[in-house]
Amino acid sequence: MSLFQGINTSASALTANRLRLDTIASNIANAETTRASFVDGKWQPYRRKMIELSPRSSQSFDSFLQAAVGTASGTGGEQGVRVTAIKEDMTPFKRVYDPSHPDADQEGYLLLPNVDPMKEMVDLISASRSYEANVTALNASKAMMLKALEIK
Repeated sequence: MSLFQGINTSASALTANRLRLDTIASNIANAETTRASFVDGKWQPYRRKMIELSPRSSQSFDSFLQAAVGTASGTGGEQGVRVTAIKEDMTPFKRVYDPSHPDADQEGYLLLPNVDPMKEMVDLISASRSYEANVTALNASKAMMLKALEIK
């Protein structure tokens, strides 16, 4: 087990959560964008983006714990998380009657992005708290390393 494994794990989570926060901010900023992409000869609204995370290691948590306490062979491999994809949410767009809007169709209906501000705020708080927890874990790892240096 590496001395820096805890720091590397926290660093990967911090990077992933920063990308989550950036994606959520983009979703909130584009919640009213009706012209984001040109598909099939017409403009489409912004489509909500989501981050997909996966573990860096394919090893199960149980086998990792057994390897860490010495009851199984192996070092545990590379730990942490990684971003596997930035996916678009395929839920349908909101259809609103607004004949005065320049992007309304012939019937007067307007397609709005599939971004729900309440859902985005919940995701934002979750990502923010996860980021804070990983900063705390990183600081704890750093403090343990400094105490180990003091012991000599």
